[in-house]
Amino acid sequence: MAKVWPRFIHALTFYTRIPGPKSVQYDPETLTRGNVFFPLIGYLVAAFAALVLYVSGMLFSLPIAVLLSMAATIWLTGSFHEDGFADTCDGFGGGYGKKAILTIMKDSRVGTYASVGLTILLLLKFQSLSDSAEPILALFVGHTVSRFFPLLSMSLLPYVREHTDSKSAQHKLSLSLPELMFAAIWPLLALAFLPWQSILVLIACLSLMCILLNRWFKKQLGGITGDCLGASQQIYEVTVYLLLGSTLCAVT
Repeated sequence: MAKVWPRFIHALTFYTRIPGPKSVQYDPETLTRGNVFFPLIGYLVAAFAALVLYVSGMLFSLPIAVLLSMAATIWLTGSFHEDGFADTCDGFGGGYGKKAILTIMKDSRVGTYASVGLTILLLLKFQSLSDSAEPILALFVGHTVSRFFPLLSMSLLPYVREHTDSKSAQHKLSLSLPELMFAAIWPLLALAFLPWQSILVLIACLSLMCILLNRWFKKQLGGITGDCLGASQQIYEVTVYLLLGSTLCAVT
């Protein structure tokens, strides 16, 4: 327990705006090991989003409630993963070769590829959640499951950027198999509320997507960066929403 609490606090303060107690001192190794709680952080984000969606739904139409819910999650996470998605769009869209891609991804300016990519991403989230028969369930599944698969990438691929000023430069150590199994508990709990057919479709599609993304990152960069991890989380999340609303595993 002496190690679990600091790891959880490190993950909480790293992935959200929620402040931690001053008694927990920052430590890079503790932060890396704290990634095991990444899917659990998804529960907290989903709970906040669901609360905003529920309260807003009593006052406004569903589309407006969904939009406010999305804004709430962006605020809570500091747009952390969306920023990674935007940087990845710019890097892979405008860069040719590893060095150029990494240089563009490090640039804080927002380019055309980032603008277009984010617009499409947010519109897909908005429309899929607005059309969902169970938007609150979709939020919990999306936010937890999407935060597990990046852990696999962290454990399978090397970290290719070594800049000490990069916030994600601490994500260099892979999680052990027991840690990955522990992290898998949280998305499995969310998936348990779905029909078994939907669970199989989601796991199969996201696993295939994980393999393809890992191969792409490996081919283009030789590994992953923090931006790649953020981008993959966003891709997995919106994929969950789309699949839950599709004929493949529609939740009614």
